[in-house]
Amino acid sequence: MDEKTIVKKVSKVGIFGNVLLSAFKLIAGLLGNSGAMVSDAVHSLSDVFATFIAYLGVRMSMQPEDEEHPYGHERLESAASLILGVILAVTGLSIASTGVHKLMAGEEIPIPTILPIIAAVVSIVTKEAMFWYTMYYAKKLDSSAFKADAWHHRSDAISSVGSFIGIGLARLGFPIMDPIASLFICIFILKVAYDISKDAFVKMLDTSCGKEFEDNLREFIEKQPGVQQVDLLHTRQFGNKIYIDLEIAAKRDSTLVEAHDIAESVHNSVEQQYPNVKHVMVHVNPGNS
Repeated sequence: MDEKTIVKKVSKVGIFGNVLLSAFKLIAGLLGNSGAMVSDAVHSLSDVFATFIAYLGVRMSMQPEDEEHPYGHERLESAASLILGVILAVTGLSIASTGVHKLMAGEEIPIPTILPIIAAVVSIVTKEAMFWYTMYYAKKLDSSAFKADAWHHRSDAISSVGSFIGIGLARLGFPIMDPIASLFICIFILKVAYDISKDAFVKMLDTSCGKEFEDNLREFIEKQPGVQQVDLLHTRQFGNKIYIDLEIAAKRDSTLVEAHDIAESVHNSVEQQYPNVKHVMVHVNPGNS
């Protein structure tokens, strides 16, 4: 499958899967007297919008360069990831608000039925499967937006674990544990939202690719024919792609043609060795000998 086909396939699975699961959990929560399961259903419903935004971000980032965007559109995927992080944070705070309201109301909390327990188990299994499915294709595409969407699924699975524990304790005679479970779900969701947003910010701020990557890259370049040493090496992340500014030293008496051939060879070798590298700007300096 090509990239566009994969994007459509993963998006359809995420959207339709979450719609069906949200409806099932919402019905189970309302009929089964479980605020934790209703909160869980809201979390799953937010995944529908998350997957749709991830789909738009990835598709738009695949657009070729144009006059207004000569460096491409890869950062749109990071923007989509940032939006996903915000959606996740709002969802978490909404769930916490519902739980706090129930705790502060002072009203008698109904004991959930067995139906929300069944819904929690179904949700855990389904969302964990969706996490692995989405993450598999996210790694194939090296898509930060779909990786964020996969973690959205994982956060839903873990929130369902919290629901299962809270509902189970409520049925054992501790009804207060149902809204308390919502608060624990919120904490986990906010942590995932923070991680996703931080990763998106890093990729939008021309952050370097890190010392380990640059050391490996430097070692690779210095092994290329005609290269005496690397004088300067700067890397920056541009969405899920990498741009490199490079200065290398070649023999001092090299002709212009020879220097050009060395630079072109380095440029092509780096892009072939490192698939995420979109462009390498190579400048040749005269060496010491």
